[in-house]
Amino acid sequence: MAERPQHAAHERGFAAAQIAFEPDFQPRRKRRRQSRPKHERSGFIGKLHVGCKLFIIGRMSENDHLLEPVRDATALPHLTALAADIRRWAAELGFSALTIAAADLPGAGERLRRWLAAGRHGDMHYMARHEAERSHPATLVPGARRVISVRMDYWPEAVCAAATLADGGLAYVSRYAVGRDYHKVLRARLQRLAERIGAAAPAHCRVFTDSAPVLEVELAQRAGLGWRGKHTLLLCRDAGSFFFLGEIFIDLPLPLDAPVAGHCGTCEACIEACPTGAIVAPYTLDARRCISYLTIEHPGHIPEPLRPLIGNRIYGCDDCQLVCPWNRHTRPSAEADFAVRHDLDRAPLTVLFAWSEATFLARTAGSAIRRIGYERWLRNIAVALGNAPKTPEVLTALRARADEPSALVREHVRWALARRQA
Repeated sequence: MAERPQHAAHERGFAAAQIAFEPDFQPRRKRRRQSRPKHERSGFIGKLHVGCKLFIIGRMSENDHLLEPVRDATALPHLTALAADIRRWAAELGFSALTIAAADLPGAGERLRRWLAAGRHGDMHYMARHEAERSHPATLVPGARRVISVRMDYWPEAVCAAATLADGGLAYVSRYAVGRDYHKVLRARLQRLAERIGAAAPAHCRVFTDSAPVLEVELAQRAGLGWRGKHTLLLCRDAGSFFFLGEIFIDLPLPLDAPVAGHCGTCEACIEACPTGAIVAPYTLDARRCISYLTIEHPGHIPEPLRPLIGNRIYGCDDCQLVCPWNRHTRPSAEADFAVRHDLDRAPLTVLFAWSEATFLARTAGSAIRRIGYERWLRNIAVALGNAPKTPEVLTALRARADEPSALVREHVRWALARRQA
């Protein structure tokens, strides 16, 4: 799964964990003052204990979670110290970087509405259902004042991606998905970090890992974790884009980090490399043409004109990242959970196509691949076999599935056979 295709759109894993589709245009807006009814209740949203003193660090109304907090100036140094502790704890848990942004995204709502109105979200209807929560993070978590964004690098020790893509008889699986499901890894680590924060200060925290309506790339960019590349994914100078993002919403007004400038310049390598032309303009992705969307999010028939362009990519696509100059020096992740399982970096298409449903479920247990289900798995491999070399093994594999119970699979098998027998 990009909305990675890793970036990841999207509430699930696309081509990667980070996905967002809005262009990098972030106008500021002035917050309008509103009169409050006298009956409206107000309450403290955060307290910090320092020695025997209790400092009030925020006050808010039930109906307004966007106002800047009223702070006791003597508490600010302690918030700075707490932020430093949070960064240290994050590093101890295996996160590569951590930054802090305000729980507000002025301008993001309009960009998202334009993208949705153009229909570029395809079948991802959940993007429209939770539009308000995406544009206004504090609506998702009432009382949230800050969003802590974390990065975890995932690039695995694997067979050269370019070599696998060049061998039409092998299956290409997006490198974020060859190991354990990142949702499980990040969520567990984020929860431990949130618990540690809660033990140090009376804060309310809620964690997210591409699992809720959160514009994670937008938030991470505003917090200075990186900048949005022209493929819509977040880029960092020291890590490129092969990393996952996670968030902790918190009700303490921790010190904010500053955004960083973009460093893509005139480079458009990602746009030129996209096999299907899904990056329709800098910072704008049409998910309907994206291979990650087609192989993961899209539930139905893959449009025939796009099938030959998919090549041997059966789950996700990394092409826009593989050509990015900022990924030239990517180092393998030390996280054992992201190591390759079941030779998914080099598996022959015919071998994977022969898996029974029981085998599929067993070998994708704990993997992000499990979420697409067995039917889409076979559909995707059928397309790849239709693009594979014309060998007896390929023809035998396709003919063995010609009478598959699923009409979806049968149609893609027929298409593949017609191409291989032509």
